[in-house]
Amino acid sequence: APDYPAEIACVVSNKAEAPGLAIAAAAGIATAIVSHRSHPDRETFDRAVSAELERHGVGLVAMAGFMRILSPWFPMRWANRLVNIHPSLLPAFRGLHVQQQAIDAGVRLSGCTAHFVTPELDSGPVIAQAAVPVLACDTAETLSARILRQEHRLYPEVVRWFAEGRITIDGLRATVAGVPPGATLLFSPEP
Repeated sequence: APDYPAEIACVVSNKAEAPGLAIAAAAGIATAIVSHRSHPDRETFDRAVSAELERHGVGLVAMAGFMRILSPWFPMRWANRLVNIHPSLLPAFRGLHVQQQAIDAGVRLSGCTAHFVTPELDSGPVIAQAAVPVLACDTAETLSARILRQEHRLYPEVVRWFAEGRITIDGLRATVAGVPPGATLLFSPEP
């Protein structure tokens, strides 16, 4: 949108077949492939990704579908400028297969969490969350689809807030000017 306060500087992936690369290229956005297989360890790979981001003047790294565990170097290098969206209400259900974890645990609500990335997996200050009901008939796939719709609504808002300078971090707590501290953003539950 013309009034959006941020722009996508580049899209970086470690997989050449990532759909986001084709979408970005079609929109005229710079893309780069940095294969993890071309580097001897995580930190060397992370440094190569960082160099690519820096080459494009990136101010915020918004991870989406990036399924690599980072070395501690990367989140420290991009501290307070590295965000992720995770398909659960963190700190519940970290790691993989989180929708099935939620169903198996019998929770009534799940959702997604936008958070700053720290060296610990799926942790860091929570910026915002969106909740969806877990229905008795849900499968991991149906719950995942409902959560993904909320991720697509929440993540652009979080990037907007960052670009507007509305997010502050105090220790392990992130606050957003204009959003009550600790508030969970509940979007309309979809059946």
